[in-house]
Amino acid sequence: MKIGIPKEIKNNEYRVSATPIGVNELVKNGHKVFVEKNAGVGSGYLDEEYKQAGAVIVNTDEVYNNSDMIYKVKEILPPEYKYMRENLIVFTYLHSNSNREMTDILLDKKVIAVSYEDIEDKNGEYPLLKPMSEIAGKGGFIAAMNFTQSIHSGNGLMLARIHGVRTPIVVIIGAGNSGLGAAELAASLGNKVIILDIDMNKLEEVKYKLPPNAELLYSNRNNILDSIKKADVIINCLLWNKNKKGHLIYKEDLKLMKSSALIIDVSCDENGAIETSRPTHHDDPIYIEEGIRHYVVDNIPAAFSRTATNSLSNATLKYAVKIANYGVENSVINDEYFRKGLCFYKGKLTLEETAKKFLLKYIKPLDAIK
Repeated sequence: MKIGIPKEIKNNEYRVSATPIGVNELVKNGHKVFVEKNAGVGSGYLDEEYKQAGAVIVNTDEVYNNSDMIYKVKEILPPEYKYMRENLIVFTYLHSNSNREMTDILLDKKVIAVSYEDIEDKNGEYPLLKPMSEIAGKGGFIAAMNFTQSIHSGNGLMLARIHGVRTPIVVIIGAGNSGLGAAELAASLGNKVIILDIDMNKLEEVKYKLPPNAELLYSNRNNILDSIKKADVIINCLLWNKNKKGHLIYKEDLKLMKSSALIIDVSCDENGAIETSRPTHHDDPIYIEEGIRHYVVDNIPAAFSRTATNSLSNATLKYAVKIANYGVENSVINDEYFRKGLCFYKGKLTLEETAKKFLLKYIKPLDAIK
């Protein structure tokens, strides 16, 4: 198979889908790999390293037009629409339920698309979300440390335990991979950490991974309101179902918060768990709503591109090899967990969540292929 690795064009996106080691693995499996010129520079990988791994360095047109599969990091953006064509395989983070325009393009062009974020494992977890979730959670706390500084118009709090002064309170919503990542850093610096989740099993798991300065609370309306009143920083790490009504923190709730508090929304679901969230980017990350500063950057891991690229390549490579070796159809038929990642198949929408969100016709992956 001919596999194309393009340079990401999203604002301040420095990751690349595969390291030179990953490219070499694809080449060793008998596939031809096209890497766009300077695709890896943002993560510290030079074209020469990809050449030594067996890749061919090409321009943007060539990477898209010569490839059977496009292996990338972020969703398909408008400048990339022109490259979409029938039977082209796209393997990336798609988040189609957040992008109607892209969804329509992929359907119209009859693209075959597999999304990282929807592939599951036998435990019902999302192995291609996990590595980026941990980095996003930790990066979210690092952002909080940055934007609470006075030089960034913050409240001037150092998010750490300092003798003789009040210990900051960091409230984390969600005890999954992102929440744990944020909590590990926040708790290790001595902050009082409050973690909220409705999954008691997750809270029990987290209990044994964090020090005693982390308080674990069942997430209900009363505990959420009580926590946000105390919070110096709120970090939302809860992935919000797009079909779910309501929110966990409403616009009116912001009036209960300290005026100096900061919201870090790692999940970046617009109008999601936090009603007032809307995605921002690294160039202009902060906005104010109801007097409360919000940081809602939707590609936090890009700021830690070297680490993120290595982690992402490690996680996605075996699936890229699977597609290249056996094809999408065989992979979907023979692997029920991989099957969940098929979002688009030759003009058919095979991701139920996106179909419900946009009131489009849904067809099961196996039925679409048959």
